[in-house]
Amino acid sequence: MAGQISQRFIDDLLARTDIVDVISERVQLKKSGRNHSGLCPFHQENSPSFTVSQDKQFYHCFGCSAHGNALRFLMEFDNLRFPEAVEQLASRAGMQVEREGGEDPGARQRQQKREEGVNLLELAARFFRERLALGGGRQAREYLERRGLSQEVIRDFGIGYAEDEWESLKRYLLEQGIGEAVQVEYGLLVHREETGRTYDRFRDRVMFPIRDWKGRTIAFGGRVLGDAKPKYLNSPETPVFHKGRELYGLFEARQANRQLARVLVVEGYMDVVALAQFGIRNACATLGTALTADHLQRLFRLVDEVVFCFDGDNAGRQAARRSLQTALPSMIDGRQVRFLFLPEGEDPDTLVRQEGQAAFENRITCASPLSEFLFEQAAEGRDLKQVEGRERFVTAVLEMLKHLPEGVLKSLLVKELSTRSGIEQSQFADWFASHAVPAPRQGATADADGYEALMMTADGDVEAASDPGAAVDNGNNRASRRGLPATRAGTATLSLTIPARILHLLLHDPGLVDGLPESLDWCPAEVPDGRLCREVVQLLRAGRYRSPQVLLAHFHGSPDGERLDQLVRRELAIPRDVRASELDNWVRHLERESARLTPVEEYQQLLEKSRRPGALSSDEKQRLRELIGKLAEGS
Repeated sequence: MAGQISQRFIDDLLARTDIVDVISERVQLKKSGRNHSGLCPFHQENSPSFTVSQDKQFYHCFGCSAHGNALRFLMEFDNLRFPEAVEQLASRAGMQVEREGGEDPGARQRQQKREEGVNLLELAARFFRERLALGGGRQAREYLERRGLSQEVIRDFGIGYAEDEWESLKRYLLEQGIGEAVQVEYGLLVHREETGRTYDRFRDRVMFPIRDWKGRTIAFGGRVLGDAKPKYLNSPETPVFHKGRELYGLFEARQANRQLARVLVVEGYMDVVALAQFGIRNACATLGTALTADHLQRLFRLVDEVVFCFDGDNAGRQAARRSLQTALPSMIDGRQVRFLFLPEGEDPDTLVRQEGQAAFENRITCASPLSEFLFEQAAEGRDLKQVEGRERFVTAVLEMLKHLPEGVLKSLLVKELSTRSGIEQSQFADWFASHAVPAPRQGATADADGYEALMMTADGDVEAASDPGAAVDNGNNRASRRGLPATRAGTATLSLTIPARILHLLLHDPGLVDGLPESLDWCPAEVPDGRLCREVVQLLRAGRYRSPQVLLAHFHGSPDGERLDQLVRRELAIPRDVRASELDNWVRHLERESARLTPVEEYQQLLEKSRRPGALSSDEKQRLRELIGKLAEGS
């Protein structure tokens, strides 16, 4: 595969897909007139507000405003990136993904390299499984038997064994035609720079393959059998593995429970596997890192309730406090987080063996809710009988609550704080106003304006034209004239920068990209929205996309995606018949302003361009030398 997924293929794929079939595989839908309805999978509700239109092939929730087509649904529900959602939908339809364009000559090589890396790791996983079954794996099999693991659980989790040899896996992979450099890159070999020697990273360890959402092996974790250190060893970061995003056992949990309602997050592989052995198949584990926002985002796309399990000692409490801080910005209404603390000296593996499935599941059910743990942490070490102690308690709670999204949960916690402290809620409102932090955008709760903007037709736009001058103040401020914000000069503007206006127009009418100059020199990357504008233009050209939803999906979950989502929600007040001329006016305006660069600005622009091999023409090189001399004389 090479280049971007073609717009023609996406249109064909969506035309062959019935969104009702896709969603009904994951959400129970009922026929309601011409549409289908059900409980929204993106927020908790008691009465259906989630509607799927078979005629228009889109879904919309009137409760949380989640909306989109079949691709967007898969991205949100299954926590997929855009290309992965296309692949899954294409596989379902029995289609081969088609890609276009030679805009990125390295795309084929990068994709091929990624596929080769995954295939390499699958080969290694098979090798480890085979070694577990052979004579050399006897000690590992005995260890697993002592831990009470059945053959079914060992099979489901793909557990294997790395022999106590320095080059066992290395030799095997070399025989398969896989070079040492690739094995090093994907974390299977260690390379000693001082000697140049390479050897197996995992030796004499029980091996736990770490799988992605498709069930493909992307990394390994190994538990040592002897006295070597560390006790647990993970693969390093590789092109296909990022510790802060992946969760061990999540794929297996989804395989065992097609309708997961709750996920238990524990600390180690053996905790996950031991719980599975006792019938608790909804556990996963972080991979040697603290909980991240990416972890939470992935979990909340699958379930509404997450339970964190910690040891009851000080280290466990500290880890719980960090997880609380990480979770707060994600706590939109309908989501639940609980904290389960085990008796000191126990972990899930040992405890579930002592008391069995029912007793352990009862602990999970009775775990402390986020609200209780939050107030408990704020009160810890403070004498609430004294005024000073209560003041510190209230401030600590407010510092945490300011990170919560606005909603019922935050309102109830503020009310509870008022009850516990005796302070009027109105005073808390003043505190929040003076200590506000930017609220993170929740991907599944885009407002209705964004939905309307995506769905409306060009003919429905308001008939009004825009003036490039309006976006750049009155022309007296140089920063504003070039699309820069005017705040440093004391001039505020509520208008968009020129690159933002171009983005706004392209989001609503992507076909206009065909009228832009071939070179992107007209769009300065250093101004606000300039870099993003250049990327969007390149993407539109490479993929020939003509759908704003497809374009937004490419940037989904990133700061750039948030910026584009803000722009697409703005109403486009430009009639269709003048859009091309407006776009041309804005491009010419940027070109004129680029021509008015000061010597310093021109030098910086040329210097930045010179960092790309072969980017400067002979005239530009000469001009750069002149500017260097001129600026040197001036200094």
